[in-house]
Amino acid sequence: MTTLQTQAKENIAQSVLKNTLILCEALSHKAPDGYKYYPETGKKYHKIIMETESGSRSVHCFIDKNTGEVYKSASWKAPAKGVRFDLRIIEQREWLLQNADWAGGYLYNR
Repeated sequence: MTTLQTQAKENIAQSVLKNTLILCEALSHKAPDGYKYYPETGKKYHKIIMETESGSRSVHCFIDKNTGEVYKSASWKAPAKGVRFDLRIIEQREWLLQNADWAGGYLYNR
């Protein structure tokens, strides 16, 4: 792999993380009081965790660290099949940030 290819992959990964944090912030603003959203990073995905005031936690969605593809969660450990959004595509990212709701209804297939 060339230096340019390596730099491009690093730039995409940094952009995906930045947009993941922006999505967490947008979800937190729209959520009821006492709910917060934050990422937990694993080998392949950033998991966006929803935590309530009482301390219960669930996975809101998964975001592929390398591609920016957003998936609905199927369980705590795995995403559902089928990409819902791609954070690299400006139109999809803007729609997502404007329309993402705290409960995850936007993640169901359209």
